[in-house]
Amino acid sequence: MSDVLTLDSVSVRRGENFLLRDFSLTVSEGQHWVVLGPNGAGKTTLLELAAGRMHPTSGSVGILEERLGRVDVFELRPRIGYASTALANRIPMSEAVLDTVLTAAYGVTGRWVEQYDDTDVDRAKDLLAAFDITRLATRTFGTLSEGERKRVQIARALMTDPELLLLDEPASGLDLGGREELLSAMTEILGSKWAPATIMVTHHVEEIPVGITHALLIKDGAPVAAGPLDETLTAETLSETFDIDVKLSRDGARFHARSHLQ
Repeated sequence: MSDVLTLDSVSVRRGENFLLRDFSLTVSEGQHWVVLGPNGAGKTTLLELAAGRMHPTSGSVGILEERLGRVDVFELRPRIGYASTALANRIPMSEAVLDTVLTAAYGVTGRWVEQYDDTDVDRAKDLLAAFDITRLATRTFGTLSEGERKRVQIARALMTDPELLLLDEPASGLDLGGREELLSAMTEILGSKWAPATIMVTHHVEEIPVGITHALLIKDGAPVAAGPLDETLTAETLSETFDIDVKLSRDGARFHARSHLQ
């Protein structure tokens, strides 16, 4: 099993502040990670590094057997599926949904002068169908509901059949029905034998889809715990991560957390 992502003693510094500090992590083929932590913990910074959209201040980042800083990131990015609020904010609001998904083939946002062949167009249409949003193909991205945008973003992230899939809070802003529909789709993706290695960021254990294999809990730019899900995601590690006494329960493969005082 080869490594898909390696962070070796990585620090990211902005002024006097460290977004990540002496951070190390290895993600291998076939692994699906959830990353949990409070606001400002460094979760999105981790994904920006993994997506090749940020460079570390110190340390080394290996992505798909390439080293960040020694590889053309524009050749690397199409091998990585990435869905995040930061990336969504760069999608033109006037872009048609089909083009929003299609442009991921070149790792760009906004369709300009690129040429796409029929195979690319068919792939984009198949992904819209997989997420039950074919009806949105000609709608513009700016007219979509939050739930519709989330589905389009994940379809876009899968456009290039990526080797690494990065999802930054994919269920945030969704109502209960929208969340459960999205998690069902994620469970189907992760259950496929062709599923790429995955890193999914969330604040809530209730948003962890079935199929996640590993967990990383992060606080103040450093890991609290990392490893196989059942060993790592515990009431103790959650309590340390969020600075609150947590009671963790499980219903089948789904998790629930609340304050121990409730």
